[in-house]
Amino acid sequence: MTEEFKKQIEMQARQAVTELLAEAKLKKGDVFVVGCSSSEIVGGHIGKDSSLEAAQAVYAGVAPVLAENGIWLAAQCCEHLNRAIIIEREAAEKYGWEEVCVVPRPHAGGSWATTCWKKFREPVAVEEIRAHAGIDIGGTLIGMHLKRVAVPVRLSLSKIGEANILCARTRPKLIGGERAKYTEED
Repeated sequence: MTEEFKKQIEMQARQAVTELLAEAKLKKGDVFVVGCSSSEIVGGHIGKDSSLEAAQAVYAGVAPVLAENGIWLAAQCCEHLNRAIIIEREAAEKYGWEEVCVVPRPHAGGSWATTCWKKFREPVAVEEIRAHAGIDIGGTLIGMHLKRVAVPVRLSLSKIGEANILCARTRPKLIGGERAKYTEED
């Protein structure tokens, strides 16, 4: 992988997370899930062409932006680890998410989860979370880890590297029927 392509991935990842944070209006302590197929980023098929270099470039773009905003990064593993989540122990404890015993590897968890495991201060794996927003890079299906109700967000870019991206924020459920008010201004 060329240095130019790595820089492109990093810049696109930074731009995507920055735009989504502006739209999602997350608060300090919220959780942002990223599912990332490094294989798709480099133009391969999901699960077949894992690239630590691509995953590291995504991390270099995403992690600093989230850290600056006090947002927890949650890394979704691949299907071989049942899409478990790698997250900082402090966040897992804050939200009461139960730790499970596994360490991701490029071909069992994915290069993205492996990169985050190595970069986090005190990583743990958990089976499931309810994140406040997230980015799906390359068709990794992050929906199972988003709070209800997920709202699609369209960004100014649609790819990171060669991988399509889908983004979502969440909002509380609207309940109460036709007489209900959802804001004080109504």
